[in-house]
Amino acid sequence: ATAPPPNGYDTPAPPPPPPKKTKAKLVGKRIVITEKVMFEYNKAKIKVESNDLLNEVAEIIKKYPSLKKIAVEGHTDADGSERYNKKLSQKRADAVKKFLVAAGVEEERLEAKGYGEEKPIADNDTDEGKEKNRRVEFNIVEGTATPTPGH
Repeated sequence: ATAPPPNGYDTPAPPPPPPKKTKAKLVGKRIVITEKVMFEYNKAKIKVESNDLLNEVAEIIKKYPSLKKIAVEGHTDADGSERYNKKLSQKRADAVKKFLVAAGVEEERLEAKGYGEEKPIADNDTDEGKEKNRRVEFNIVEGTATPTPGH
């Protein structure tokens, strides 16, 4: 006799869900994110759609206790005054650090640094360039990636 199908019906079992797309990964001395950390306009409040992304970043940091110090770096475009942008980027970096700590990362492993418009990676004269310059980066300052056994 043939065994009954696993779900009790003659229909095939549904296919497994597609693998979740990773939004963050450790590459050398950086945690590279595939989408941007979104903030409310002109504020340091993280938008809810960035929660999954930041939870993934937290998971990576927790998986690698050998990463002793990670810099959470906030960057802005050149719109507005330099002083204002520096303050805003610092507040945003602080907000991301706070989120990661709430997600279980030890506070002493994180440092938040706002660079404002000091380190552009693109041209501030175009909207596309400004968009690229508004970013959060996660750079490994101390330690290397050795995963915890069992992870």
